[in-house]
Amino acid sequence: MSLSLSDVLAARNAIAGIATRTPLVPSPFMSKLCGDDFLLKLETTQAVGAFKLRGAVNALANLPPDATGVTCCSTGNHGRGVAFAAQAKGLRAVVCMSELVPKAKVDGIRALGAEVRIIGRSQDEALAESQRLCREEGLTEISPFDDPYVIAGQGTIGLELLEDRPDLGTILVPLSGGGLAAGVALAAKAIKPEVRVIGITMENGAAMHQSILAGHPVMVEEMPSLADSLGGGIGMENRLSFPICQALLDDVVLVSEEDIYRAMQTLYYEDRMVAEGASVVGLAAVQSGKLGRPPGPIATILTGRNVDMAVFTDIISGRDVMLGERLVKGSTYGA
Repeated sequence: MSLSLSDVLAARNAIAGIATRTPLVPSPFMSKLCGDDFLLKLETTQAVGAFKLRGAVNALANLPPDATGVTCCSTGNHGRGVAFAAQAKGLRAVVCMSELVPKAKVDGIRALGAEVRIIGRSQDEALAESQRLCREEGLTEISPFDDPYVIAGQGTIGLELLEDRPDLGTILVPLSGGGLAAGVALAAKAIKPEVRVIGITMENGAAMHQSILAGHPVMVEEMPSLADSLGGGIGMENRLSFPICQALLDDVVLVSEEDIYRAMQTLYYEDRMVAEGASVVGLAAVQSGKLGRPPGPIATILTGRNVDMAVFTDIISGRDVMLGERLVKGSTYGA
């Protein structure tokens, strides 16, 4: 199935009244740092605390009429969006996740009435369980990224960005399985072909980045990350998000765990905002100098606020953080 701007416009109608049109606000500190307007798209204000609500609501709005329930694999926020949308429609939802998903995200999904299955230590293992549920229990799978309705739903962010700031020169998009990046790039490039859309992701386990370099989907080892929402593979049979990202992303930039740590501190101390590590990779790319100087104005998407608050407290306090067996050395902000 091919996707176009018309699919994104249809998604906007489908999600209206459930997913919020989120604010786009300036970051004075980051604007000064990059020498141009730097804007934050606050998907943290969605009801489930993350942008994933958009795609989930659109996907469930387009379910077959005989659907009795849904299932998905998730690193946390997609599962939360699916659980919320399923609860609103009175449908059973089963969310499959790996052991790497933070407990706070697991608890948030259960609180919305979904069943949770913890399977293995990778998104691929969670995906296999979700697919088994489809085969054996008749549930409908809602992919976190490789689903036309999910991609179109996430693309509504691109519409809003260019409606609010038609002069945008660059959009920085946190990149994982590519549903968000594909949707935003699809919408933004259809409206303004010259706008640059850059995917930003973590150095370790960057599946979409490695797949684009290889020219086809590849498997990567998943590693614990402060940007845990960006973990997981893209699926070896990826039909949509990979080819769209491959065709439409202008670049992909990788940031380190130390870069993400500092960017979480920056967002908190300079903009007084709490967000996940995945949300701040755009800031991290600018702060670290790894992005260079793209054309402005620049917007980045703060994708979610569902952070483990114990880890977040350590970060803003400047303490060391353990990621599996790896130590991210702490540093006091502004020191």
